[in-house]
Amino acid sequence: MHPKITSDHLGRGAVVYIRQSTIGQVAEHTESQRRQYALADSARAYGFASVTVIDDDLGRSGSGFVERPGFQKLVASVCSGSAGAVFCIEASRLARNGRDWHHLIDLCALVGTLVIDPDGTYDPRLVNDRLLLGLKGTMSEYELSLQSDDAADALVRIHLDLTDLVPAIAGWQLELQFSPQCLRISRRNSALTQGTQRWNPSAIWKIALPGTMLPRRFAPRSTASR
Repeated sequence: MHPKITSDHLGRGAVVYIRQSTIGQVAEHTESQRRQYALADSARAYGFASVTVIDDDLGRSGSGFVERPGFQKLVASVCSGSAGAVFCIEASRLARNGRDWHHLIDLCALVGTLVIDPDGTYDPRLVNDRLLLGLKGTMSEYELSLQSDDAADALVRIHLDLTDLVPAIAGWQLELQFSPQCLRISRRNSALTQGTQRWNPSAIWKIALPGTMLPRRFAPRSTASR
């Protein structure tokens, strides 16, 4: 038995938390599901006689913007003192935002619940373990931020690539609609800024809700008015 796992932990039982972020992952990433459900056998191998599997959050994001009934069950189980250990395949399965992650870790420290993943066994009451758990949670949140930025960056690049085709359509001008996140990324990315300047300085840039590029007809100025 692991030295951090005591008879008190074993007597309270283990909770296995399973989550995948989207319905597409649930349908296609079956290996991830298999590995997560296999944690129940790992918990029994550690000596936990009572193992509860919570899989209500399959297809739900851990970003903090989506209701997660499974996570609420997990928190309730920890608060009641009935969970001696929480098993997860990695930190990102528990939460992708610092608020949920640190709230759970604080509760685990308060009632003496362990957090166990394939990398190790962590007791949030111990300073070193709490530091490692904090780093895991921070990296999990940072990974989600990178994924969001990459997606927004790709959207901006698609917009800019398509703008090169518009001048070939006589009599059409391009109106661009970007989400605030896309605009923030384009402003900090010099390559994208150069791309917009290289195309057409008369393009209309609109700060609006997420949308698509909308070409619109415009009347060319007559030579007489010049």
